[in-house]
Amino acid sequence: MKNIRNFCIIAHIDHGKSTLADRLLDFTGSVTEREKQNQLLDNMDLERERGITIKSHAIQMEYVYKGETYILNLIDTPGHVDFSYEVSRSIAACEGALLVVDAAQSIQAQTISNLYLALESDLEIIPVLNKIDLPSANPEEVTDDIVDLIGCDPEEVIPASAKSGIGIEEILAAIIERVPPPSGEAEAPLQALIFDSVYNSFRGVETYFRVYDGSIKKGQQIKFMNTGKTYYADEIGTLKLTQQPKNEIKAGDVGYLITGIKEAKEVKVGDTITDAKNPTTKAISGFEDVKPMVFAGIYPVDTEDYEDLRASMEKLQLNDASLVFTPESSAALGFGFRCGFLGMLHMEIIQERLEREFEMTVITTVPNVSYHAYTKKTPDTPVIVNNPSDLPDPSYLDRVEEPYIKATIITKADFVGNVMSLCIEKRGQITNQTYLTTDRVELSFDMPLAEIVFDFYDRLKTVSKGYASFDYAPIGMRESKLVRVDILLNAQSVDALSALIHLDNAESIGRRMCEKLRELIPRQQFDIPIQAAIGAKIISRETIKALRKDVTAKCYGGDISRKRKLLEKQKKGKKRMRQVGNVEIPQQAFMAVLKLND
Repeated sequence: MKNIRNFCIIAHIDHGKSTLADRLLDFTGSVTEREKQNQLLDNMDLERERGITIKSHAIQMEYVYKGETYILNLIDTPGHVDFSYEVSRSIAACEGALLVVDAAQSIQAQTISNLYLALESDLEIIPVLNKIDLPSANPEEVTDDIVDLIGCDPEEVIPASAKSGIGIEEILAAIIERVPPPSGEAEAPLQALIFDSVYNSFRGVETYFRVYDGSIKKGQQIKFMNTGKTYYADEIGTLKLTQQPKNEIKAGDVGYLITGIKEAKEVKVGDTITDAKNPTTKAISGFEDVKPMVFAGIYPVDTEDYEDLRASMEKLQLNDASLVFTPESSAALGFGFRCGFLGMLHMEIIQERLEREFEMTVITTVPNVSYHAYTKKTPDTPVIVNNPSDLPDPSYLDRVEEPYIKATIITKADFVGNVMSLCIEKRGQITNQTYLTTDRVELSFDMPLAEIVFDFYDRLKTVSKGYASFDYAPIGMRESKLVRVDILLNAQSVDALSALIHLDNAESIGRRMCEKLRELIPRQQFDIPIQAAIGAKIISRETIKALRKDVTAKCYGGDISRKRKLLEKQKKGKKRMRQVGNVEIPQQAFMAVLKLND
C-alpha cells in the first residue's frame, strides 16, 4: 500500500485539466503512440467539442521514481457546477489533489468551490500554475494569488505547461512525495466507496470503486449498503486505458466491478460496497441521492414518436443516473415527459444527446424549478409543484416557498456595478463582497434558483465582457409571492407556456410574452387574441390580425349597401371560423419565452 497514490485534478473550466491528464499519461508511458489523442479521457463527442468534462473518469498509471515503482490512480473530475456531487465523491476517494490554475486567468469561482470540497476531505493540495508559456500569462501575480488562497510557500507552486510538457516531471515527483499513501486495514471486513458508474450495453453497469478496508475477490458475494441488494463479483480489475481483469483488489487501490446489473438506478454514486457474509458495521459517510434542480417538459415533435422517445430516455438514463423523468401530457403538445435535471448545462447536454445519439427531434418547454405550495387545509405538509399547472387554486393557497441558492461570482473590479445591478434585478440580495486582489472581487448573493434558470449565465458573461465566473450551492426553501401566469390563445389556455413568476415581475413578463408571441405565431384567416392572465384577471392582450381577402373586389359601382352585405357575410364566416379554428404554435415560440430580454 505504501507505493499507491490516489489523486484527482481540480480546476475551473478551461484551465487545462484534461490536457494535464493527457501529459501525465504520456509521461508515465500509460498510452502508446498509436492510442494518443487530445482529451484522451473524455470519450464523448460532446465533451471533445465543447472542451468540457461531463463524466468523471479514472485511470491507473505506473511510474518508476528513485528506483521504486509507484501506482498512481488519477480520478478525473467534471469541472462544471452542475456536477458538484460527482466531484465531491471523486474527491472522497483520493488523498491528494492537483489544484490547477491558469496563469492568464488566475483563480475563478469553481477553483475555489472545488478547493473547499477538497479541504473538507483533508486532501493534500499540490498547486500547479498552468499555461505559463502563454504570451498573456502573469505567473508572479497569479502565484501570489494562490499563496494567499491556500497559505502555502511560493516555492510549493509548480510552474507548468500541460500543452508543451513543461513541469510534468516535477508534478509527478510532488504527487509521490507530498500525497500520503492510502491508510486502511487489509484484514478488516470489505469497505469500498462507489465514485462512478458507466453503462456498457454488452455487460450491464460497470461500477468504479475505491477500497478502504479489506479486499475484494473475483466471485465474492458482495452487498451494496444503501440499496441493501447483494450480487456476485463476476469480474473485477484495475482501470488502465483498457480494463485489466484481476483476481483480487486490496485496500487503498481503485478498480472496476462488473456484476451484470442491468438497472442503472441500482448503482448509486457514494454507496458503500461490503462483503455479504461478513459486512462492515459502518457505511462511508457523505452519501446522498442526487436531487434534480431544474424541470422541463420534453415532447416529441411528432406524437407518433412517443414510444421511441421513451426508449431513448431509458437508454440515456442508463448512462446518466442523475436524469429523472415521468410521463405527462399537454393539451398543446400531446404526450411527453417531465424531466428533472441537475442544472441548465445538464439539460442542454441531455437534449443534444437525444438528438445525436438517438436521432430524436424534441420540443423542450420552459424550464422551471420545484416549488413547495402549502394549502389552508394542510399548512404543514407541502404540495410539491414541478409544473405550473400543479399549483393549487389561489383561493385555497396559504403560501408558496421557492428554492434559494448562494451564488458566488468572481469578477474584475470594473464590472462590480454591472454584476450587482443584474443580480438585484434577479431578486438577489448581496451578502458579502471581498476583494481577493486590488483588481478582483468575490461577490456573494442569496438568489432564487428560478431566476438563474433562464438567461442569467449568458447575461452575466455579457455585462462582465466574459470576465465573471459563477458558482452556486442550494441553501433551502424560502417563502415568496408567486403567481401563475397563463397564456391564452384564442381564449384557450396553453399549458406549455404557463409559468410561475414573482408577483412584482408578473405584469411586465406577461406583457413581453404576449408581444413576443404576436411576432412569432403566423397569421390565420381569423383574428387571434393573445392574452396573459393571473387567475381570472387579464393583465395583457395583443391581437394577431386576420389575413383578409378583398371580397368587395368584384363589386364595382352601385349602392354602398351591396358592399356592406358582402363584408357582413365575411364577418360571420370569420366568427364561425374563430370558434372552430385552432392555432398552431411553432417551436420557436416555446424557446422565445426564455429569451425575453434579447
